[in-house]
Amino acid sequence: MGHPKRQSSAGLRVVDDIRRFGGNARLSMAVAHAGVVYLSGQVAIEARGRPVAEQAREVLRRIDGLLAEAGGQRSRLLAVNLYLADLADLPEINAIWLEWLDGADPPCRTTVEARLASPDYLLEISATAAI
Repeated sequence: MGHPKRQSSAGLRVVDDIRRFGGNARLSMAVAHAGVVYLSGQVAIEARGRPVAEQAREVLRRIDGLLAEAGGQRSRLLAVNLYLADLADLPEINAIWLEWLDGADPPCRTTVEARLASPDYLLEISATAAI
């Protein structure tokens, strides 16, 4: 038995009370349900192949945008998964992360060194937030 689907503007798809934002046939960029939004891993599109600091700032901007689209904000983050191609970049990422949090209470965070989908990607961040 299927669920009733509705299509709305800006790539937002709604099935019952589940809202899906952006994406393609394989994945949604974000999914909101029951007061929580789940963000797919975000990578730097414009800064792909550039230094890790540029990639990190772009990824965090992308997260801000998805949170806003779903009705959330970074101060409501619950959990974050940070995947780094090289853990040697962690001190630089941590400095950018703290600047981005701007005094907000930090979420739970997991940091993992991982081979990412392309060697041009130096980090990927997925997140969960209350909305």
